[in-house]
Amino acid sequence: MRIGTGETVDAARAARELGFADRELLREGLAATLLHGPGQRAVFDPVFDLYFPRATGGPDGSGSDRDELRDRLAEALAAGDQVMMARLAAEAVDGMGGYGSSPGADGFSAYQTLDRLRPQTLLARVRADLRGGSGDGSGSGSGFADRLLDDEIRARIEQFRRMVGAEARRRVAERRGADEIARRGVVPTADRVDFLFAGRDQLAELRRAVQPLARKLATRLAARRRRAARGSVDLRRTLRSSLSTGGVPMRPVLRRRRPVRPELVLLCDVSGSVSGFSDFTMLLVQALHDQFSKIRVFAFVNRLDEVTALLDHGRADPDGLGARIRAEATLTGWHGSSDYGVALGEFAERYGAAVGPRTTVFVLGDARTNMSDPNLAAVREVARRARRVYWLNPEPQDRWGTGDSAAPAYAELVEMHECRTARQLSALIARLLPV
Repeated sequence: MRIGTGETVDAARAARELGFADRELLREGLAATLLHGPGQRAVFDPVFDLYFPRATGGPDGSGSDRDELRDRLAEALAAGDQVMMARLAAEAVDGMGGYGSSPGADGFSAYQTLDRLRPQTLLARVRADLRGGSGDGSGSGSGFADRLLDDEIRARIEQFRRMVGAEARRRVAERRGADEIARRGVVPTADRVDFLFAGRDQLAELRRAVQPLARKLATRLAARRRRAARGSVDLRRTLRSSLSTGGVPMRPVLRRRRPVRPELVLLCDVSGSVSGFSDFTMLLVQALHDQFSKIRVFAFVNRLDEVTALLDHGRADPDGLGARIRAEATLTGWHGSSDYGVALGEFAERYGAAVGPRTTVFVLGDARTNMSDPNLAAVREVARRARRVYWLNPEPQDRWGTGDSAAPAYAELVEMHECRTARQLSALIARLLPV
């Protein structure tokens, strides 16, 4: 998270006003002054728990056995007693989460704790306790009321699971240091997660961030375009104008460039785990459509098809863009694996006219050909026609050339960049997009 001087000063003022006696009040004050959106809360809370722990060391007294702990947890969940839930989380981690046999290898596991305690199986029991305490003698209610009650219980169980995770991280941090656990044990924000390993929720969060990111990139591109429009020094006209100042070039004369918006072509591999990377990039480029005179988008697996019209419609439904492309476009032939050679050859043959001297081409994909012909001749032909060709590869660079990867061969023909996260992508787009 980017935290500047203004946020730091505000956080210090909040801490001075709120004090350190109420931990949760301090948490909310720091979150209000440091965070820029709700998506950052998933990072802030675990880090706060590491550096402002609820306690130190293990719980006092002897631990409870599993059945007794589950009984007490069911009572705490039914009562919504967060203080008791936090105490039980500490007891559970201490009694069920430890692993290792030597002092240097000992640690605590939230997964192991929750797997042994299984709090999710207490839903029916807590529901029965709440119904019994509500005065409803029949023990049943409307379907809508039952769903509301179940949602409330699930939320409390999920809160307990987070408490167990925080407790396990705290106990490990006491042994290894909070800095190390903050680096290794806290899930990063969505823009720092590898596209190839991003989950559904993280990809959905990235799609929601497309429009704000596009506005920021559009501002950068407009500034670059203004600077580029000033042009270079016209030496002949500068010397001529310097005659009025005795031959001293006081006022340089610049060649005025005619502003011409470039054309953009995207070739996107939408197979497998690469599809999340391609979907996000397509949405981002579509959001920047005002910066270009023309945008054409092509998707492929082992066949290639133009999806420009589908992408334009996708602005209203970004979450369903990938499914709609795979349903309505012809992307596969007799097999469903990526075939870059066939797809690139089909593009050069059928859509070669889409590439001209004003066109910048972006190829999005991991360059894994499934041992098929990479068709370097097609890439060479596209590079000859285009103004520039860039290949954005979501795999780490140290994996290029391993297995069925043809990345080194393609990189000899076009400029290839590692692009694993949304943060890397935004930096590359701002730097590589033509003006």
